[in-house]
Amino acid sequence: MRVGDFAVHVRSLLTSSARSSRASKNFATDNSAKLCQAVHGDLIKKNQSSSTTKANSLINFYVKSGQVASATQLFNEMPERNLVSWSTLIAGYFHNGLSLEALALFELMNNGSHSLPNEYVFSTVISSCADACALEAGKQCHAYVMKFGFIFHSYVGNALINMYSRCSDMESALDVFKGIEKMDRFSYNLLLSGFSDQGNLKKALEVLDKMVDESVEWDPVTYANAFGLCARLKYLNLGLQIHGQILTRNIELDEYVGSAVVDMYGKCGNITSARNVFDGLLYRNVVSWTTMMTVYAQCGYFEESLNLYLEMESTGVRPNELTCVITLNSCASLSTLRHGDLLNAHFLKLGFAARLVVGNALINMYSKCGSIEDAYQIFLIMPYHDIVSWNSMICGFSHHGLGVKALQLFHQMPMPFERPNYVTFVGVLSSCAHLGLVDDGFYYLNHLMKEMGITPGVEHYTCMIGLLSRSGQLNAAEELMRSSLVQWDVVAWRTLLSACQVHRNIGLGRKVAKIILELDPNDVGTHILLSNMYAKARRWDAVAKIRTLMRGKEIKKEPGVSWIQDMSLILAILCMT
Repeated sequence: MRVGDFAVHVRSLLTSSARSSRASKNFATDNSAKLCQAVHGDLIKKNQSSSTTKANSLINFYVKSGQVASATQLFNEMPERNLVSWSTLIAGYFHNGLSLEALALFELMNNGSHSLPNEYVFSTVISSCADACALEAGKQCHAYVMKFGFIFHSYVGNALINMYSRCSDMESALDVFKGIEKMDRFSYNLLLSGFSDQGNLKKALEVLDKMVDESVEWDPVTYANAFGLCARLKYLNLGLQIHGQILTRNIELDEYVGSAVVDMYGKCGNITSARNVFDGLLYRNVVSWTTMMTVYAQCGYFEESLNLYLEMESTGVRPNELTCVITLNSCASLSTLRHGDLLNAHFLKLGFAARLVVGNALINMYSKCGSIEDAYQIFLIMPYHDIVSWNSMICGFSHHGLGVKALQLFHQMPMPFERPNYVTFVGVLSSCAHLGLVDDGFYYLNHLMKEMGITPGVEHYTCMIGLLSRSGQLNAAEELMRSSLVQWDVVAWRTLLSACQVHRNIGLGRKVAKIILELDPNDVGTHILLSNMYAKARRWDAVAKIRTLMRGKEIKKEPGVSWIQDMSLILAILCMT
């Protein structure tokens, strides 16, 4: 690709990309706006507005106070511009979130001025490419850097590493990294973050090893990434070593590194250590609190997660979107509709009602708490939906036995903009199973999913087994299971076994039970289903044999569990609303 192609890429980006939401962010106060205008007016009065140096200073003042339009107007009115003029406005665009405009101005600088860019301009322009995820434009900037000989400047090299990492081209990022003569800690951190973000955890660990080998001192960014790796890989021993290093060196944990340590212990299943680290943090922000709440929720301690939220509220820390999602998901897991209602009112008061992820969490909570009508009302009032919204509602209808509504909603999806995915068809096929729509089920499975490029998985085939079984087509269900290449799990086989009990097909039931017990010899549900099937057929000798077998294996049916709502928790939430 030629250097001259840069303009083509920038123009295509400007015409096809929406402006960044940050473009409208106003950093200026009324006082700074008035001061800029007063200084500008004074220059005009003194006939000094044509002074390049003074105009540059005013442009710098404008962009730093968020008055980008005024800076642009002054720039356009300048009779002469130098390198400072161009670099100041390019940097101003970038820092005000106008990355594409920064790239367009750089193109204009190259094609319509006598000023040659320096290393500072290149680092800003490359950062703009990263911010806009403009890989092709970034490659052209790389070519410019090579042409002008700035590749050996560390901040230009770091900007290139960051750009390639943000654009998911880690191979090019690594090539740039290897070409830097003097790699600093920032270079390593950029590469480490890039590999971690792209899920290449092995390469990320290699970067950490290299930092140790090269005696590169770690900073908070390094530690946060290292603990993140340990969490994702569940490397508890490595996490303990790194944490021990921090304690040995008397390094104080800030909110973000502390949160990473809490998350690491939680992901590795060590809740006690996670809580101890959390309690030991001198400063806690919403990230710290939400991380600990997430640890509790992920480990099944939903009540503790909700109680911690109340504790956070009592300290005056305002929740963020993720905090709302975690608390609502905890309510969903506990099926505590009363708590969920109160939290919904509380989050509405805090201004989170229009947030997409919060709306999705509310749909999930109401659906799992048995109030599908409330879930649908949330869906209807949401300003916009994503695939999670549609899936939650379709699967919610299906779970509540409202197959017709689920299929109707599926056909209302704006297909060109929101394509169904793997989860969508689990809800659709489950609805077909509830309604006994065998032909429709096979149409969705064999035609529509294939047309959309979705490979059916065990969940979809399990729905089909349920569909055939409910329709009394047990032999067809068995044939589907034996002929497909799916790795069937106990749930799928137990679905067929349950149908054998309903339709009193003892012969097939015995074969299916044998397969299940080969997969899981101590599966309680299979023993009970088989016993009930023999009881329906009045085969009491077989029932006694299975019961004796269960006693010999010490297999016991798990007792039912009910959750009593904690009134003190309800009262505490009521006080917030």
